[in-house]
Amino acid sequence: MLPNTTPWRSSRDFRLLWTSGAVTLLGSVFTMTAIPLQIADLTGSPLAVGAVGAVELVPTIVFGLYGGVLADRADRRTVALVTELGLAGLSALLLANALLGTPMLWPLYAAAGCAAAVHGLQQPSVEAVVPRLVPHEQLLAAGSLLSLRWNIAGLAGPAAAGVVIATAGVPVAYLVDLATFLVSVALLAAVRPVPSARDAEVPHLRAFTEGVRYTARRPELVGTHLVDLAATVFALPTALLPFLAGELDARWALGLLYTAGAAGGLLAAATGGWTERVARHGRPVLLSGALIGAAMVAAALCRNVWALLVCLAAAGAAGWVGDTFRTAMWNQSVPDELRGRTAGLEVLVGSAGPALGDVRAGGFAARDGLRAALRSGGLLCLASTGVLAAALPALWRYDRRTDPHVAATRAADPNRPAEAGAPEGVA
Repeated sequence: MLPNTTPWRSSRDFRLLWTSGAVTLLGSVFTMTAIPLQIADLTGSPLAVGAVGAVELVPTIVFGLYGGVLADRADRRTVALVTELGLAGLSALLLANALLGTPMLWPLYAAAGCAAAVHGLQQPSVEAVVPRLVPHEQLLAAGSLLSLRWNIAGLAGPAAAGVVIATAGVPVAYLVDLATFLVSVALLAAVRPVPSARDAEVPHLRAFTEGVRYTARRPELVGTHLVDLAATVFALPTALLPFLAGELDARWALGLLYTAGAAGGLLAAATGGWTERVARHGRPVLLSGALIGAAMVAAALCRNVWALLVCLAAAGAAGWVGDTFRTAMWNQSVPDELRGRTAGLEVLVGSAGPALGDVRAGGFAARDGLRAALRSGGLLCLASTGVLAAALPALWRYDRRTDPHVAATRAADPNRPAEAGAPEGVA
């Protein structure tokens, strides 16, 4: 049941990349907490706070698409390093604004939009670099460890940020974020270069369509994205959590509600050694979507905050399972020359799903009530997952032991030992 830490122990570059990302994520939570708080203090308007998401969405999508092309045309380590420096600069600007006698409002929105754009440029390279740093047979374990990193930050970050902001103030939160970026830059600088075979070509956004066409020809890959969209659009309860805490007379537990999913994911990751013995990766992807939907239906029935926390944690654990196997499918079967653009598509889906999910949850809650919004979202997620399982049999049948795309990618693996000519063992 213990997680496989072989990639972390055997690959110095993966270890540096993992640690760099963990430090950055923890620091970024401080800024993600501080910006809405500052806007709320300056305007007193919930609408002004909610507008941050709208400011971030379009830059993430547009620059995520271009970032995918860039990841297939340039040195992926260099792209990650330069964009990390850009994010550090934005944290420095936020710190300078916070130190003004009266902080200005517009820099908060500008920084949020620019950070979303830079993150969109960076994320495809960070995701696409992993298969160049660890051997093919360790990609599932590497994806699991990367997902574990997100859950650690999601669990520890908000609590630490809340304490720091309450005791030391908003400027210190930005200072912490800036410091973590500088540490991350130093770690990334130590990673070996990962040049592209096509880095002589000028990146063009239209090249992204090659990744889209490739994905469209593989229904099992399309299915992984559709399951993710079903879970985030229909069964993401984030926008409802403050209202649920109020309805249950448990405002003291709002922080726990926000971190319950990360806690569930962390528990699943800590006991995720069993994932190494699963060969049919499409099935846990589908089952995770169904479990998330079922957890939200159960949450709609909860009249006790502790029961609600259990349901949210269960959804987080199921989400970790789906993310782990979805990432493994993409990393193990997509050719290196297209991996950046397919990662850009992942950024697009990962950004649009939660944003649409908040809109759906808020709209349904306003029309039908909190419980109905939770229940209907869970049922829609369950139904969508069932439809996808029936409509995309390739996803249900996918088997890493026999899939020709996996075999081709394994054969082209630059980390493959010279003597590794035998087929991968059957789980």
